[in-house]
Amino acid sequence: MAKIESDKLNLVKKLYYEDGFSASQIAKTLGVSLDSTYYFMRRNDLKRRLASESNNLIWQKKLPSYVLNNKLGPKAEQLKNIGVTLYWGEGYKAESACGVDFANSDIEMIKVFMRFLREICGIREDRLRIYLYCYSNQKPLDLIKFWSRITKVSPRQFSRPYIRTDFVESKKAKMPHGMIHVRYGDKKLLRQILKWIDDCKQDFA
Repeated sequence: MAKIESDKLNLVKKLYYEDGFSASQIAKTLGVSLDSTYYFMRRNDLKRRLASESNNLIWQKKLPSYVLNNKLGPKAEQLKNIGVTLYWGEGYKAESACGVDFANSDIEMIKVFMRFLREICGIREDRLRIYLYCYSNQKPLDLIKFWSRITKVSPRQFSRPYIRTDFVESKKAKMPHGMIHVRYGDKKLLRQILKWIDDCKQDFA
């Protein structure tokens, strides 16, 4: 069985700690078995990454599912700033979130945010999901058709709706079309929007 020679120590350190190679990638690069790589690392007291660290490296190397529009004219720049401000106020901003989640019942606000996602963030349409929130006195299927027209997202991309049973007559006019969550499953885009929000805070807060 081929083994890693001792003079390759600095190379293995660089590949593993600096370049983020996995043990299997190092084995392939050096033309040895995975067992030989693990043995070499143990023999030289090279501390292996935690599973969470490995997962984070994989995530960092993963290509984003969107293409940011970096050539913005005055109108597009304005749309970007509005979209960022909307998410600052109405979006789910926890770092632990798996992606973008913007909730609102205002039709025009939803339209503007959808334009922000499409024209500024350059999203993939198939990654969009819409989650409807409504009351039991409303018709979920009709509302899905309504919001599908507003968002230009296929009804097939709507998740199973959440239907509240504690309807109060006095709140009838509050959400005539229910409320939707516009979701985009890419944490990298969430991080990008949160960075734009931080930039806004630094510039104006």
